[in-house]
Order: sequence, then C-alpha cells, then structure tokens
Amino acid sequence: MSEHPVKPDPDAVLIGEAMTGGYGSGADILHSCTIAVDKGEIAVIVGPNGAGKSTAMKAVFGMLKLREGHVRLMGEDITGLTPQARVAKGMGFVPQTNNIFPSMTVEENLEMGAFIRNDDYRGTMEQVYDLFPILKDKRRQAAGELSGGQRQQVAVGRALMTKPTVLMLDEPTAGVSPIVMDELFDRIIEIARTGISILMVEQNARQALEIAHKGYVLVQGANRFTDTGQALLADPEVRRSFLGG
Repeated sequence: MSEHPVKPDPDAVLIGEAMTGGYGSGADILHSCTIAVDKGEIAVIVGPNGAGKSTAMKAVFGMLKLREGHVRLMGEDITGLTPQARVAKGMGFVPQTNNIFPSMTVEENLEMGAFIRNDDYRGTMEQVYDLFPILKDKRRQAAGELSGGQRQQVAVGRALMTKPTVLMLDEPTAGVSPIVMDELFDRIIEIARTGISILMVEQNARQALEIAHKGYVLVQGANRFTDTGQALLADPEVRRSFLGG
C-alpha cells in the first residue's frame, strides 16, 4: 500500500501533480495532493467529510488557483487555463448541484452541452440516448420535472456532448437511491469502456472503489492511500478508517 508522496504516472491522460492551494486568500485546503487518471480508466477520490475531495477535483478543473503544483492534460501543462479553456481542450465537468437547466427540455439541455462544437453533434446525441434510453423517451420534457437520478443522467449526457477526453463527476450519486446509484455506476463503466477517462468524487466509497481502476484516499487535503480499487477495499486500515469496518 503506497503512502504519499504519490509517484506521477507518466502515461496519465490527466494529472494534477503536487497541488497545493485553496480558495481566494484563504488557507490552503490541498497539501501537495496528486490525482491522476489513465485512458479509459475510472479513478475515484474518497475520504472523510472535509478531506478536500471536491476541492481536488475543482483544482484539476481550474476553479481555484494553485500556489504550487501543475495540471497536465495529454502531456500539456494547462495549469494557467480557465475552466472554459479546459473544456475546449477536452475536459468535461459535472458539478454536484445546479448541473442542469431545469426549465429547458432534456434535448435542449443536451444541445447546450454541444455549444463548443462546430460540427454535427447529432451522432453524439444518439450515443447519449443509447446510454440513457429514458432520456430519449423524455427528450421533450422539462429537465426539472425528472427524478433525481434522471436529472443526473441529463447532467452527465450534457457533459458527454462536448466529446470529452476526461469526464469529471462531483458526487454523481448524491441523494439517489441505491438502485439508481448502481444504475449510474453501470453507465459510468460503459462510458469508460468507450475510452473516456473518468475522475469522480464519491461519498459512497465502498461501491465506488468496487468499480475503480484506481482509488485515492484523501485526508485533510493530502494523499493518504493510493492503490487499485480492489487493493484499497481489501486493506484492513482503509476498511477500518474509511469504509466502516
């Protein structure tokens, strides 16, 4: 089981390396935190409340300034880029809340996701509908009328419309039932199989690690454990401290 420092993965599609920083002029929340994901893999960030999990993801997406560290996408240093510029480079981000336009229809939400594209995006929309058949059935309905799980599908579908290289999900299963959580995780596995890298923050740590190629356990904004999902699930200390035994 590897304790930090985490060795950067030279093959990583996306890496936030030795990230230190916080919001505005406040105290640092991240302390030399390293997060990486390889092509077509699922990397999961878990840890106790207040561990800096969502902050680490937001740092990778450019939503806070790093005092130290770098973010690289496909080998390119993107540390100085805005979130909008990162989307244009191939990053998709689904925040935990306010991630759909509730008064717009499902299809209009997906079209909004294609705003950065100049090509014909109808093929991508068909792929989203294949992945989430319920959205095709409800494409003319206002997104705000859907169930929580269906709204999450709209949010993920909208991010997929940009054809991202990396899809980042901030607590995608927050507030949904266990059955809906399993369904969302199945879809996330399917998305990864198409070659898209997935980085997600998840409160349901045990279930998330079961589908993760790689897991990062953060404590107080620093790497505590990094390993495959299966190895972390099997580690007695991780189980005792972070997975409830």
